[in-house]
Amino acid sequence: MKLIKHNIIAIALLSCTVGIAQQLPQFTQYMYNTISINPAYAGSREALSIVGLHRSQWVGFQGGPITQTLSIHTPLRNDRIGLGLSFIEDDLGPENFTYLYADFSYAIPTGDTGKLAFGLKGGFTQYSLDSDFREYFDQPGNFDPSILGIEDRWTPNIGAGVYWSTNRIYAGLSVPRILNTDKNTDDGFEALDRLSYYFTVGGVIDLGKSIKFKPAALLKATNGAPLSYDLTANFLFNEKFWLGGSYRINNQTAAIGGIADFQVSRQLRVGYAYEKPISDIASYTTGTHEILLIYEFKFLNSKLKSPRYF
Repeated sequence: MKLIKHNIIAIALLSCTVGIAQQLPQFTQYMYNTISINPAYAGSREALSIVGLHRSQWVGFQGGPITQTLSIHTPLRNDRIGLGLSFIEDDLGPENFTYLYADFSYAIPTGDTGKLAFGLKGGFTQYSLDSDFREYFDQPGNFDPSILGIEDRWTPNIGAGVYWSTNRIYAGLSVPRILNTDKNTDDGFEALDRLSYYFTVGGVIDLGKSIKFKPAALLKATNGAPLSYDLTANFLFNEKFWLGGSYRINNQTAAIGGIADFQVSRQLRVGYAYEKPISDIASYTTGTHEILLIYEFKFLNSKLKSPRYF
């Protein structure tokens, strides 16, 4: 265990010399947490929607990422306008990132059931290092001025996105962080918010009276990082139980997984996802666990024709 801890510190030190490109955390159940990456999604569910998610990545590997998200979004009485608020806490080894962002969307009708929404996101990102990590370098023989003196601080950023959807299909394109922000004042250590592009697409297909098939995909492109592809296939039984699988194509975080969601009531939905890494990290972890909770207050628009599948 100590060896792993020392390896993590060594990796962190190496990263300090070449720079760290911070990216937003990734999720297995991304199709149900779209608001975290695309502001144009705000208000699209025609209800006041609260989404909470916990992700423990690479369980068994000390210093593995741990992420919590909480978001709320709703349409206004003028159902063309949507508002949202998102909170994300992402811990990666000694690094801690906190995101607090507000979302605004404006939708234009396209056809009988379609909507094209444009969204803006704005807020702040906090960056810090664990106190234990900093104290280690304050000991005799370990002093490092590039580690000491790092202060918690909030830096602003903005994002944008578009989202088109009907009752059966959707597609979105977004850039949740547009500004490249250096989180450290020391020249020897850089942690940047890199520009990332997200493209999402999915739909719902009837396979019978009680079975629906929902394919979905996410493409993520980040400056200075390899492309990442998430492919997901879910089946819905009796409008109550979702069961499916996922596959991520990525040089560092490739994984296969399973997803199970249950619609407890019209308002409450509970989901669980498990990922098994198939990259080099697989030998050091038992996998990744993700828990999702969605609670929606009564629909604000009485004209809603069918359940929302995304």
